Amino acid sequence: MKSKLFLYFVIFYIISAFHAVRAEELSLREAQDFAFNQGNMLLEAFSESDKSLRFAKLDKMFSECVDIEYIAKFVVGKYWREMSDNQKTRYLDIFKRYAKNAYKGLPLQFDNRISFKILSSRREADNVFVSAEIIYRRNTGNQETFAVEFRMHKPKSQIMLTDVKIGESSLIVSYRTKFYQMIKAADEDMEWFLEDFEISAASAEKQYALPDD
Repeated sequence: MKSKLFLYFVIFYIISAFHAVRAEELSLREAQDFAFNQGNMLLEAFSESDKSLRFAKLDKMFSECVDIEYIAKFVVGKYWREMSDNQKTRYLDIFKRYAKNAYKGLPLQFDNRISFKILSSRREADNVFVSAEIIYRRNTGNQETFAVEFRMHKPKSQIMLTDVKIGESSLIVSYRTKFYQMIKAADEDMEWFLEDFEISAASAEKQYALPDD
C-alpha cells in the first residue's frame, strides 16, 4: 500500500508539469515535449540531497499545480454542504496542511528508477485527460509498467490537476472513501470530524518537521 501511495504522489508531481500549457492549445507533441523537460526537472528535485530544499520545491509544485480546493471539496462530498462557513474555512486550511504532509513519510529518492512517456490526450468539456505510461524499475532489476490517466481543468487560465487514475483506481475516489469513514467515525458530526482531522494534521506536521522548522 505504501509503495502504491508513493507512485501516486510521484505521478501527481510528474504530470503537474502541464500547468504552464493552455488547454485550448494543448497538442500531443507540445505536451510530450513540455512534460519530458519539466518531468526531468522534477526527477532532479526528488534526488535533491538536502531534505529541506527538496520538500520546499515539492510543496511549491504541489501548491501551484494541484487544485487542492477542488479535491478537498470532492473528498467530503455531500458533507461539504453540511459545514458552516467557518467550518469550511477551517477544513480547507487543515486539508492543505494534511495534503502537504501526506508524502513526506514516503521514500521519495528513487535513484532515476522512474521514467515516463505521454501516449495521448483529449479534451471533454472543461477537462483535459492525458494518458501516459509510467515505468518503474525496482532495485532487483525487475520493471513494472503502469497505465495512468490524468484529469485536469483550467480555472483562472491555469491548468490544474484534479485526479489521477492507475487502471480503474481513482486517487480522489479512494480518498473520498477514506474521508467518509473518518466522518462516520465521528458520528457525522462535522465539528468532531474537524477536531479529529486537526489532530491528524498536527501529528503529521510534528512527525515530519525538519530540525529548522
